[in-house]
Amino acid sequence: MSDKTHYGLLKGKKGIVFGPLDESSIGWQIALHAHREGAEIAISNVATALRFGNIDELASLCGNAPVLVCDASKNEDVDACFRELKEKIGAVDFIVHSIGMSQNIRKQLPYEDLNYEWFMRTLDVSGLSLHRLVAYALKNDAINDGASILALSYIASQRNYWTYSDMGDAKSLLESIVRSFGPRLAKRGIRINTISQSPTYTKAGSGIPGFEKMYEYSDLMSPLGNASAEECAEYTMTLLSDLSRKVTMQNLFHDGGYSSMGATIPMIKLAHEVLNDSELASKVGLEDFKPSAEG
Repeated sequence: MSDKTHYGLLKGKKGIVFGPLDESSIGWQIALHAHREGAEIAISNVATALRFGNIDELASLCGNAPVLVCDASKNEDVDACFRELKEKIGAVDFIVHSIGMSQNIRKQLPYEDLNYEWFMRTLDVSGLSLHRLVAYALKNDAINDGASILALSYIASQRNYWTYSDMGDAKSLLESIVRSFGPRLAKRGIRINTISQSPTYTKAGSGIPGFEKMYEYSDLMSPLGNASAEECAEYTMTLLSDLSRKVTMQNLFHDGGYSSMGATIPMIKLAHEVLNDSELASKVGLEDFKPSAEG
């Protein structure tokens, strides 16, 4: 990354990135890129992430960025975080929400038999936390006019992805919150968007059952292939910069074209081979699926 060109897109800006954990996380890459594009940043995560992640290393790489402990599912934590943020670096020009978790997915409970307490926790941490961040940033006058707010989403907010389970519901909620806040923030020139990213090998993503198959399928279905965490961070810089000052309330796909594809030649060939090979079809559980007869 050090060899890549940077453009000073965020020179003179201040921001906070919620949720980076380690080098694999998208939030980590966003924080690094924001710093290298000239921003002064702060980093935030829950206390357990500070113990098990590499956040001190990230803070060092980002010019000794202040690290703020905050559970984004708790009002008092978020309130205190923005008050501390103002003390440490002042009001910010961007907020990045890179937060998500599902105990139901970790425990591999089927969607039709979810633990509802965990389900509510998924919605709270992965969706409602965005509302909290925005609300308390406003209440504490910790966000500047013309700022940019960005959250990370996934296409399972709009389509069914079997093993993504209750996180799909949480991402739907996340995107709805963005739309609801959009006009309310616009009077101050603040914009709010989501990026719908390709499947990405992060610690959170890799915990989804069958993730490697989701990743491979998406890569085959995407004309440009899956987008990496670093590439997502590069795209994010344009949305945090003044270059996107009139972009708001959008769910922006950063997925190599996957979201617009019906099928690709590799996938058609693969499906044809499997469905016409009874042994292979049986091996992958597709023995009951037969190509339709001609005519």
